[in-house]
Amino acid sequence: MVLALTVCGSVVALVVVGLFVFGLRRRLIQRSGGTFDCSLRWDAPEPGDSGGKGWAYGVARYNGDRVEWFRVFSYAPRPRRVLERSSIEVAGRRVPEGEEELALLSDAVILACLHRGRRLELAMSDDALTGFLAWLEAAPPGQRVNVA
Repeated sequence: MVLALTVCGSVVALVVVGLFVFGLRRRLIQRSGGTFDCSLRWDAPEPGDSGGKGWAYGVARYNGDRVEWFRVFSYAPRPRRVLERSSIEVAGRRVPEGEEELALLSDAVILACLHRGRRLELAMSDDALTGFLAWLEAAPPGQRVNVA
């Protein structure tokens, strides 16, 4: 009986510590400001494929001329993806269709992009999209900006 209580207590303690670390990590990511909720689909399918697979929920953070993307359900202190402003080319924007409506947040808008020739899609709120496009267009003089 004592062993069962000890094991159960240890499991509960590990779960609580794990949840605390998730929250602490998110706080540390957001500490410097310039963050927004952003789902990402790397190696996105061709236009017209509305399957909801491949989306990962995350938090993006502006850091100078880069956007750093962190998975929400991860303990990694470093970003999973880094997108350089000069390498991002916006190919279009659309609303979620089909299964994507279930995989993404309810107010999400999908931005199709190319980053160094690789297709990716970012899903974010309208407000975050406005800020992201403004950030892209605010490139320093002499840098090309590819916003459709």
